Amino acid sequence: MTALARGLDALRICARYPNGMTLSAVARELSLPRAAVRRSLLTLSAMGYVSQTGAIFQITPKVLDLAAGMMNLPLPKLAHPVLQQLSDTLQESASVAILDGLDILYVARSESRRILSVDLGIGARLPAWCTSMGRVLLAYLSESQRREHMPIELVARTPRTITDRVLLSTLLDRIRDDGYCIQDQELEMGLRSVAVPIWGAEGRVVAALNVSTQAARTPFSQLEKQVVSAAKRSAAEIGQRLRNSGSGTIRS
Repeated sequence: MTALARGLDALRICARYPNGMTLSAVARELSLPRAAVRRSLLTLSAMGYVSQTGAIFQITPKVLDLAAGMMNLPLPKLAHPVLQQLSDTLQESASVAILDGLDILYVARSESRRILSVDLGIGARLPAWCTSMGRVLLAYLSESQRREHMPIELVARTPRTITDRVLLSTLLDRIRDDGYCIQDQELEMGLRSVAVPIWGAEGRVVAALNVSTQAARTPFSQLEKQVVSAAKRSAAEIGQRLRNSGSGTIRS
């Protein structure tokens, strides 16, 4: 089980760096001995999930086999048509993500325009604490649960990023009270986003939905008046579809 866990962790780290990583770099990311990581990477290479060119290890297209069934899971399957409609209506990109460790994990997306400098698709990850969807998901957790999903060091992504833990905790409380999060250029300069919770069975927040836009194109007042209400309607529809299907979460 330990070897399997290490292999999956090594594959996950390599997937974050599609241009490849050295053995030493992967070992540093995982805080594991080089020998243990080397065994994992060589096994992944033998199975075809990682290729090795000199000292560089890269993921191969075979990793797509692991994600091929994700779109057929309840949440992505039910969310996709709703996201598509929302994206067409607003002419903006819309996404759904779940909380996974310190990150949010994208499970559905309809892209109208490329906004972020990073390429986001199903399976992409971003830090939960400084993203609109992550903050929504953290907002509905207890204080102790929030700490479990926060890194030791909060490193600013832009000059606007909130890194003070007290201010961040207060912001999360307000997001929970308001029922939505508006983030203004904290993840990347020029990016504004709105996120709202998706409620599943038993009154639990199982995911978050967001709409992303460029700050130069969309005034802050428009986000509050138009985008928040549209996002809430779409999130409510996805939640209702989940409850009607008997599925409360992506892992059903």
